Amino acid sequence: MAPTTALSSFRNDFPMLTRTMHGKPLIYLDSAATAQKPQVVIDAIQTFYQKQYGTVHRAIYELAIFATQRYQEIRKEIAEFVNAKYPEEIIYTRGTTESINMIAYSFGKAFISPGDEILITEMEHHSNIVPWQIACEDRGAILKVVPMNGRGELETEELKKLLTKRTKIVALAHVANSLGTINPIKEIAALVHGNSDAKVLVDGAQGAPHLPLDMQDLDIDFYVFSGHKLYGPTGIGILYGKKELLEAMPPYQGGGDMIHTVTFEKTTYAALPMKFEAGTPMTAEVMGLGAAVEYVKKVGVANIARWEKELLLYATPKMEQIPGLKIIGTAKEKGGIISFVIDGIHSLDIGTMLDLKGIAVRTGHHCAQPTMHHFGVTATTRASFGLYTTKQEIDAFVEALHEIIKLFH
Repeated sequence: MAPTTALSSFRNDFPMLTRTMHGKPLIYLDSAATAQKPQVVIDAIQTFYQKQYGTVHRAIYELAIFATQRYQEIRKEIAEFVNAKYPEEIIYTRGTTESINMIAYSFGKAFISPGDEILITEMEHHSNIVPWQIACEDRGAILKVVPMNGRGELETEELKKLLTKRTKIVALAHVANSLGTINPIKEIAALVHGNSDAKVLVDGAQGAPHLPLDMQDLDIDFYVFSGHKLYGPTGIGILYGKKELLEAMPPYQGGGDMIHTVTFEKTTYAALPMKFEAGTPMTAEVMGLGAAVEYVKKVGVANIARWEKELLLYATPKMEQIPGLKIIGTAKEKGGIISFVIDGIHSLDIGTMLDLKGIAVRTGHHCAQPTMHHFGVTATTRASFGLYTTKQEIDAFVEALHEIIKLFH
């Protein structure tokens, strides 16, 4: 196992990190929004388009056979990456958002009736709020919200109180994108399953790139994540679901490849996973995601988690010493995300000034307006780390914040 302090040696694998912005070396602190891509991912997509391109599941010529075989091999690799029980429990989607919408629609249609309840949490991304609001409107269900405390930690005792016989699903983030809070998913899943018949969906957009995953150990019912945050391409995501649940759910979309037989009188659907993969697949994106998963496995997810924790512990006290700066989200268990506000300076101004220094951060409400409301702010500035982030970059970032404050005061 490679020592965690050596992760900066992987920086050379990321061509974007050699760029300059406004004449300054790029310091990329926005991996929670989207991660930069290693050369192996770029090469995998380019090679597929240049030398291997063919349709999937639709022909018997050599290119099509290769594309189909590789497409399914990558499904098995992702199943191993998250320790799913069966490869067919892995569904390709366009991203975390589509995965959640698919579950909200299909699970809702199969299992949710008027008067049933759906639980989400106060720290959710809009993608794990709005689809459930739509499901509640469609199914006549009731949406309940589990609160968090002033540190940005989930009130698990309140979750237990909110569970009833009518609770059908509990949907929550593995890692809160606006706060960095890491929720104790295994304990929450045991609590939910031990006190109700409800299923558990985990939004893993911020979890999969940063934490080791084991679906068997976590014992959750659904886990979803996006390729582009896992150092892979945009336009590809993963939905993991327990086989028996996916088999009981109706398809989300109709079209080619998701059918068994079609007549004008009746259509029967294909077996998993094809039932949920209508239309021409995102084949090149899957090839890129396969390369990204192989790359992350080579680096070691546990190594990435340790390094980002080390960066968090390095950056946090330095930022706490900055006059007028307040960190939003101080959970005991956090990922490599630091959201903050500075007295008298709008987050947009902070982000603009940092950009002029070559530093890329996220500003705004981070698609988490209820979280902003909880903390009494309208926006924050967010710095987020990847496996390629260095302590030297954090030093430059902190120095830049000091300079910005002097300019405004």
